[in-house]
Amino acid sequence: MTMTAERAPGVLSSRYRGLSVGLVALIMLVAFEAMAVTTAMPVVARELGGLHLYNLAFSATLAASVIATVLGGRWSDRSGPMPPIAAGVAAFVAGLLLAGAAPTMEVLVAGRFVQGLGAGLIQVALYVFVARVYPPELHPKVFALFSAAWVVPSMVGPTIAGLVAEHAGWRWIFYGVSLIVVPAALLLWRGGGDRATGGAGAADAPAIGGKLAWAALTAVAAALIQYGSALGLGGVPLLAAGGALLAVALPRLLPAGSLRAARGLPSGPVLRGLAYGSLMAAQVLIPLMLTQERGLSLAAAGVVLTVGALGWSAGSWIKGRGTIGNMTALRGGALMIAAGISLVSLVLVDAVPIGLAHVAMAISGLGIGMLHPTVSVLVLEMSAKGEEGGNAAALGVGESVFTVVAVAVSGALFTATGQGYLVGLAFTVLLALGAAWVAPRFVHLAGAGTLEEAAS
Repeated sequence: MTMTAERAPGVLSSRYRGLSVGLVALIMLVAFEAMAVTTAMPVVARELGGLHLYNLAFSATLAASVIATVLGGRWSDRSGPMPPIAAGVAAFVAGLLLAGAAPTMEVLVAGRFVQGLGAGLIQVALYVFVARVYPPELHPKVFALFSAAWVVPSMVGPTIAGLVAEHAGWRWIFYGVSLIVVPAALLLWRGGGDRATGGAGAADAPAIGGKLAWAALTAVAAALIQYGSALGLGGVPLLAAGGALLAVALPRLLPAGSLRAARGLPSGPVLRGLAYGSLMAAQVLIPLMLTQERGLSLAAAGVVLTVGALGWSAGSWIKGRGTIGNMTALRGGALMIAAGISLVSLVLVDAVPIGLAHVAMAISGLGIGMLHPTVSVLVLEMSAKGEEGGNAAALGVGESVFTVVAVAVSGALFTATGQGYLVGLAFTVLLALGAAWVAPRFVHLAGAGTLEEAAS
């Protein structure tokens, strides 16, 4: 007997409970590592005498994730998501151990690169996992769980990292996470991850070697842009070189028509890249603004970002309940991001209460919380059988690259205008408004098909 949507089990029902718990555990650990390492990195760089490589420690992870996302998407489509998840966990743990034992900053950067490979494989494979194992009506709820999995690490990750670094040493931040990532992956497998094994008969795609080469060039371009943006005028040549290289390489990794926001699925990577990139770029400037212009402590400024993380979870939960439509979640979410960033910029005026920053970030968090999982759900719904991995990879590449460019350009504007917060934040508002414009173009086509097919 066919199970109707009304009678379908929930994500925490006995059928899916083990899977859902395993997914959340794995994502929470990756999220905790990201938050904890960001907090501890200044201490790490000083102890290893590698402050000159500080930015590269983050760029290396991003560059590796772009490459791994492309590889993981193709691999998942051909062999199912569990092999790349297993390889991703192995690489992630290896990178953690290498970074934890690093005698120099150069070795730590190498460890961060290996971590990025693992994280990229895991991220894209989990999207395919959701498509293969959960019924379509549960996809919004699963992605809402993904968003919720970031809340606790966002709230406690920095604090725990500080305590560990102070009392046990920063190396145990890397070692500690490595000890529990493998059990989390085993929990996913024991929960029924074997149901997702096997390929889906995807048609032969262009040679993966060529895709990986373009991914490597895209990663180099993104790293040049990120690194060059931190060097002021001296970084202009790096920014120019990175931009030129990106203009050549990125179109090879996105579906035809993406960069002109062609109607249908090709607009998905651009939509999410603009929205996510705008918020992440704003969040780079906001703590600095609150501490330097309003005299808040780092902890107090961090609370503002935590409120945004809670808003993200709430927005995902609202969308997962099915109480709002897709267009409302996409265009409305983008407009909420723009409104929240605009409001927080008012805190530059001394007469404006700091509480407005909390409200503003809650609004932006709600917006991205509604938009981000909706793009994921729609991409899976519009993907042909066996093309979920490639489409998810395109989303990941677009999100990563657009975020790097957004952070770099807003930071460069901020520096060029003599710490002009309003100019930097205004740029991020424009990006969010761009996402609102793209939203109707993304949902224009609802039929199944690959990104490439939708563009034709």
